[in-house]
Amino acid sequence: MSSVAVLDYGSGNVRSAVRALERVGADVELTADPDAVAAADGLVVPGVGAFAAVMEQLRGVGGDRMIERRLAGGRPVLGICVGLQVMFTAGTEHGVTTPGLDQWPGEVVRLEADVVPHMGWSTVAPPEDTVLFRGVEDQRFYFVHSYAVQTDPAEALRSDAPMREPLITWAEHGARFVAAVENGPLSATQFHPEKSGDAGAQLLRNWVASLG
Repeated sequence: MSSVAVLDYGSGNVRSAVRALERVGADVELTADPDAVAAADGLVVPGVGAFAAVMEQLRGVGGDRMIERRLAGGRPVLGICVGLQVMFTAGTEHGVTTPGLDQWPGEVVRLEADVVPHMGWSTVAPPEDTVLFRGVEDQRFYFVHSYAVQTDPAEALRSDAPMREPLITWAEHGARFVAAVENGPLSATQFHPEKSGDAGAQLLRNWVASLG
């Protein structure tokens, strides 16, 4: 059984992520203890609310250092919702730009659509080599967000060859936006797999299985 730490830094609704991971067979601990986070086979970074608030909470418990330490050692991390957004360079909300963890190039900006927030079930378009979406490539997932990354981080990284490009999954709400990224030890989803029924459970099962 793979061990998974869910980072406990004050973000809301973490219990649903814990329960969803337990249901797919992971041994789950909700923790902000650096030793427990370092020892786990996988780390999940949930996120609900504003980009700036999540970054402040993460830094408050040293979560930024824990994430960076794991990734430096090639240790798996999965971000969810704002947990995806903070992996990018910055987020701009209400005219204020907040630095993110800068694992991927790109800026989180407000969606341009007739209805915001984007709330509900949407299909996604994963790449052929996906691991996360194996078996659920044509399924719908549950989104709740007003902000997203609309530029392609893989394209921005192409000048850094021979670095392997991240695999990008796209969705649409008004315009195309990043729905998920798979990039070596770091993966993340803009949607909530823990609220996405059987499809979300299979995605989490795929991720837990990849922990070895």
